[in-house]
Amino acid sequence: MHSKLQVAGIDIEWREDEGLCLWAGAPVMTAWIESTMAGMLATFQKMVGAERFELAMQQGGRDSIGGDWGVIASAPTFEEGFQRLSGVAAAAGWGRWELVSIDLAAREARVRIYNNWESIAQRAIGVSWGASFVAGKLAGIFQRHFRVPTCWAEQTAFVTDGETCDEFIVRPSNRTLEDRLDALFQSDQVTKADLAVALERVRKEVEERSLAERELREKLDLIARQEEAIRALSTPIIEVWDGVLTLPLFGVVDTRRAAEMMERLLDAITHKGARTAIIDLTGVDTIDAETADHIGRLVRAAELVGAKCVITGIRPAVAQTMVEIGIDLTKIATLSTLREALRRFTRPANSQKPKNS
Repeated sequence: MHSKLQVAGIDIEWREDEGLCLWAGAPVMTAWIESTMAGMLATFQKMVGAERFELAMQQGGRDSIGGDWGVIASAPTFEEGFQRLSGVAAAAGWGRWELVSIDLAAREARVRIYNNWESIAQRAIGVSWGASFVAGKLAGIFQRHFRVPTCWAEQTAFVTDGETCDEFIVRPSNRTLEDRLDALFQSDQVTKADLAVALERVRKEVEERSLAERELREKLDLIARQEEAIRALSTPIIEVWDGVLTLPLFGVVDTRRAAEMMERLLDAITHKGARTAIIDLTGVDTIDAETADHIGRLVRAAELVGAKCVITGIRPAVAQTMVEIGIDLTKIATLSTLREALRRFTRPANSQKPKNS
């Protein structure tokens, strides 16, 4: 069975068979203020103490204004939006909200609330703690409207003290709720609840640090993989035939790159059982003495592990540099082009071998 009606422009629906009450499609709950809500507030206050109770209620109010601000933002002006929100609050039993004054230049607002549920609950159990939850909502609302980092709603009139309404003055504050909670924790009034909060904060910090470390390790692993890929691309070793490898060189061959080339070439010769390694210098226009020396070492190392090295594509300037530093090209098999070397070494084993230049 479903029942529907509209109050203050809000569609309200009861679904008794499902145990649901919906306001504008969102589930809500109705509770007895003088018993259920009063009992809940009293238990909460007894557990954490008066000051912590006030700050916790303020924080809860501040952090729950998403829907309230949506109502305000739906109107052409803030004042009209606040009036709409007042209608919703009145229909929902949150009391009658009145925006008494607002000064944008001074960033100050004065709000009165009649029949606020917090005051009704406190009056039922004979206490006067203040309407902290509503104060937090007002602080959050005007923080957005004033466009400031934080606001504080100071309660200046209390229904629980015999006045006709609860009144609040809302102004920007240089202290956040978190600052006030931290100051309370640093005082000599530390409780088990404070220690639990501190431990939870430490736990979250440890989790965040662990997450950051894990993300950093993942980034470092990615960088390492990328470096390995770059090294592989800069030193491509290709098996062009059974037992025949080619290593085309290009760019600058410094000490680090030469060591990487030697490691990769020797590893490939060993694992593939290569009998021939072709080092192609077609992409090298000029070399210095250090680079030429690296090439000479590379040839000798390959021959030590059982592979015959052939150098192709040597340009005249490169040959001259290699001779000048003492590399005996007469002892190294050379061919003019990589194509010629591939034709030679992809033939049967008894085919013509390259001549020493």
